[in-house]
Amino acid sequence: MTKETIQLPLLPLRGLLVFPSMVIHLDVGRDKSIAALEQAMMGDQTIFLVAQRKVSMDEPEPQDIYSIGTMAVVKQMLKLPNGTMRVLVEGLHRGEIIRYTEDSGDAFQVEIEKREDIHGDSNEEEALMRSLLGLFEQYVSVSRKVNKETYATVADIDEPSRLADLITSHLSLKIKEKQELLETQNVIARLKYLIKLITNEKKVLDLEKKIGQRVKTSMEKTQKEYYLREQMKAIQKELGEKDGKTGEVGQLKDKITNSDMPDNIMEVALKELDRYEKVPQSSAESSVIRNYLEWLIALPWTQQSEDTIEINKAEDILNTDHYGLDKVKERILEYLAVQKLTNSIKGPILCLVGPPGVGKTSLAKSIARSINRNFVRISLGGVRDEAEIRGHRRTYIGAMPGRIIQGMKKAKTTNPVFLLDEIDKMSNDFRGDPSSAMLEVLDPEQNSNFSDHFIEETYDLSNVLFVATANYVNNIPGPLLDRMELISIAGYTEVEKLHIAKEHLLPKQLRENGLKKSTLQMRDEALLKLIRRYTREAGVRNLERQLATICRKAARIIISEEKKRVIITEKSLEELLGKPIYRYGLREQEDQVGTATGLAYTAAGGDILSIEVSHYPGKGKLTLTGKLGDVMQESAQAAFSYIRSRATELKIAPDFYEKYDIHIHVPEGATPKDGPSAGITMATALVSALTGRAVKKEVGMTGEITLRGRVLPIGGLKEKSLSAHRAGITTIIIPAENEKDIEDIPESVRNELTFIKVSHLDEVLKYALVEEKNESK
Repeated sequence: MTKETIQLPLLPLRGLLVFPSMVIHLDVGRDKSIAALEQAMMGDQTIFLVAQRKVSMDEPEPQDIYSIGTMAVVKQMLKLPNGTMRVLVEGLHRGEIIRYTEDSGDAFQVEIEKREDIHGDSNEEEALMRSLLGLFEQYVSVSRKVNKETYATVADIDEPSRLADLITSHLSLKIKEKQELLETQNVIARLKYLIKLITNEKKVLDLEKKIGQRVKTSMEKTQKEYYLREQMKAIQKELGEKDGKTGEVGQLKDKITNSDMPDNIMEVALKELDRYEKVPQSSAESSVIRNYLEWLIALPWTQQSEDTIEINKAEDILNTDHYGLDKVKERILEYLAVQKLTNSIKGPILCLVGPPGVGKTSLAKSIARSINRNFVRISLGGVRDEAEIRGHRRTYIGAMPGRIIQGMKKAKTTNPVFLLDEIDKMSNDFRGDPSSAMLEVLDPEQNSNFSDHFIEETYDLSNVLFVATANYVNNIPGPLLDRMELISIAGYTEVEKLHIAKEHLLPKQLRENGLKKSTLQMRDEALLKLIRRYTREAGVRNLERQLATICRKAARIIISEEKKRVIITEKSLEELLGKPIYRYGLREQEDQVGTATGLAYTAAGGDILSIEVSHYPGKGKLTLTGKLGDVMQESAQAAFSYIRSRATELKIAPDFYEKYDIHIHVPEGATPKDGPSAGITMATALVSALTGRAVKKEVGMTGEITLRGRVLPIGGLKEKSLSAHRAGITTIIIPAENEKDIEDIPESVRNELTFIKVSHLDEVLKYALVEEKNESK
């Protein structure tokens, strides 16, 4: 016999379950649900209520809905202003979905089969009912969600199935547990399962009450924050957990007390730790405080590396790592000697100035190795933000200490060798001037109390040996330059480059390319040709690249041609690297009229500058080309004015500026040129062009000129002399006041050059121009 089925509209419920005999208000807003209500109202007002499996699903399909629910009657229906429907429903009895029929409009239509309760022994049911009522009474006494009037209502029910359903509707159970009670047809089984659930709920409520009382007895303050923290501790204790924030605070406290920070810093750290303990874990401030504490713990406050001051050993290390650079080595050894005598000295601030590739950075590493100190390097190239040096304030998201404090953390000691690389490349913008922030770092009188915005407490930098590097002194602000001791590292001579290549660069490249001295040999004449014809630089960086190229090509020859040894000669060098890139010796091959050779100082070392002058009929217009800067243009104007004022003495037509246009040009026009040392060169070229007297090909000159013809001193004489020597110039005209700088020039170069010291332009012309008697030839 088939059971009778009923066809009803389906209303899926989210996070809610209706039991038989239960009267409840429902707010319905989904289109399908509203359509189901409308269909029910058109019929006998009966609707089938059933829970959906996932609360988050807006448009559930049949497989997303439980099969057993409650047939209910709609008592009232009210449309709310927001478009939703508020209905009052009363549960009738359980039902099971047999099948889904075709949709009628927008709502589900289902065939329902009633589910009747299955009763067992009446005495057992009575006993279970009493037990359930007793437990429910205890539950009501400790629960804040169910009032005593509810218990009075439930106590009057004598029907076991209805009693179980009504009590279930008042319990804070999961939907899955309520659904299981709804699906249980056997009344005795339903009562037993409900007794089990209510027993567990009562245990949880008892535990909450126990925790609350424990917290209450330990409280001395009444603030809500304190209460919540104590409650959290009690919960962790009850659960046997030790890995909460309390354990973390304990670990941080141990690290702080065991660190080497001074007492005043430790006091600040413990105060911040106390704040950290009070702040909720989820708060953004919690991570800020923890980050701050970790930085305080990680910084070295008193830990130092012990200097092994052995002058002879340090000198050997410096000589092994670097060829030449005698002035720098001498200064380091002086520092070590003073430190050994005094046992206490403030770290000096050395600034190594020189073109790229001369070994400034590697020299700083050698200094650290020679005195057994840790080495740390930061690059200042392109730094525009003051916060990069002083750090960000902790109130900002993502705040960090400045690069100085970050470097000290990496160093792990308070007395490292700290390299400030490319200090001349710092700039400034709207975010501040980092060079001004560096003033405190590099002042021996102030850096013992360096203040970082992030750390806030003063940090002692007086034991740090600061070494700065720069390519060009003029780019360093004056106040910052005043705090540093300048040590100039000029370019290397050919002899020095030869030694460096043989003793350092070539062995290094042999190792890196899997070669040995026995498999690749390079003759001295080949190395010299490589230096002269394939590189042109103050340092040795390009020379190392060329040596690396030779080693790679040699490795290929050894593998492909199965040779045991490759010997590089002058001839084979050209086969490996191609035609020479540069012409050795750039001086003029003949005495030229209107062309003079000047000497310039650039960021890449010294260079020679050829200045050409031509004149032609015109109205006295002066044209300057060659991408000259303001200083060089002013030098040309000054030279032109001086020649006009001395035209008669120089045997130049007094009205030359009315009859001729003059064009001054410096070749390589795409390269920007500027500097205050081309005055006498321009004046000499002008006089040569206007008088027809040639300039001696072997003469180079440097010096600035005044309107009265005085020759002013210049800088960078060593670099300029090296460039002149490379170009094949044998005589250099220099200002008389630069005589003291001749001693800085390497002896091997100094012996091959003739220096003429002048104080007036007349002397320059006397030595630079060819004699008039020779001019007729």
